[in-house]
Amino acid sequence: MDIKDTARPLDGTGVSAFLRSLPAMPLLLGLGEARHFVEELGELRNEIFRHLVEHEGYRSIAVESDCLMGLVVDDHVTTGAGTLDEVMERGFSHGFGAIPANRELVRWMRSYNEEHEEKLRFFGFDGPLEYWAASPRQALTGLYALLDGPLPSTVVTGEVLDALLGPDERWSNEAAAMDPSRSIGRSDDARRLRPIADDLVALLETQLPHLGAEDRERAALYARTATGLLRYHHWMADDSPARWTRLSALRDAMMAANLRAVAEHGPAMVFASNLHLQRNKSLMPFGDQTLEWWSAGAITATHLGDRYAFLASALGTVGDDTPPPDTVEGVLATLPWDRSLVDARRLAEAVTKPSPRVSQDFAYFPLDPAHLDTIDGIVFLERAVGLGRPG
Repeated sequence: MDIKDTARPLDGTGVSAFLRSLPAMPLLLGLGEARHFVEELGELRNEIFRHLVEHEGYRSIAVESDCLMGLVVDDHVTTGAGTLDEVMERGFSHGFGAIPANRELVRWMRSYNEEHEEKLRFFGFDGPLEYWAASPRQALTGLYALLDGPLPSTVVTGEVLDALLGPDERWSNEAAAMDPSRSIGRSDDARRLRPIADDLVALLETQLPHLGAEDRERAALYARTATGLLRYHHWMADDSPARWTRLSALRDAMMAANLRAVAEHGPAMVFASNLHLQRNKSLMPFGDQTLEWWSAGAITATHLGDRYAFLASALGTVGDDTPPPDTVEGVLATLPWDRSLVDARRLAEAVTKPSPRVSQDFAYFPLDPAHLDTIDGIVFLERAVGLGRPG
């Protein structure tokens, strides 16, 4: 099979043709990042999302950013709350607010919503965490405020909740990432907060008819974030060899729970690292261990089946790093287009035992030849020049 027979130029027509080649129209269409902070990939994401909105009925996008901070962005694009500068500063985690393509995405979504009655929605779907984690204060107090009080004293009072949470700094201590003894996650206060959070979630279920649609959505976000953060903090305080595998799995599980909520607003586009959106297990060397856990994409695909689709991205030349010709990226570099959309499963049949690429750029994650048949398509950029800070 000629390699060109597995691919087409990447444009709006190609994206629509790809969607119609799938066994079902996806509720979630994932576009993975082979590397964060690639300017060309962010610009391409914006182009694809605009096409999906204007021609395929998409009305939502979810990005790998703090789900609670994402509320700031969503409020802005739907209602105009805040200035664009404020939103970029307060609405993104991981430094993603400084990316020009993200700024243009938010600006375009707000402009679109000003002219259309049916509004576009923005979601962050990562937890409020990195390797360390934020205080559960915003999620717990937000959920508490939305419940129909006064609540039974056997659950909690606002004063008790505030006292147990204490200063946010003791939760968000970055040193706890590498030193479990610095974590608050198994303190008496944290242990008391976990059943309280469970009771608040149970109360939410009993009061759903009392809440309007917007409050129900926000309360559910607060509920799963509060319980997820408390669970994550609990394992940050663990000093066993299972600690990092468990933390990595919990993060992706939180992402997957948020993605299932986004799917209720589908069809939606999802933008995140390939490693979070892939269907196969994630493997990561970590000291003398190799961590192994199921990605958010794998969990989401288990729930949605064919209604989840995954486009992995891959880059040819990254800075000064050119892929060897016997790698998947090296094969794709022979395509005649600067930007290509590749049928990954047909590509798996067309290439013969490609070698894994070993990139000189530690922030770039090459395609794994062994898992091409678990990918629906590949977005291939022949060259990436606009590289920001690694992440």
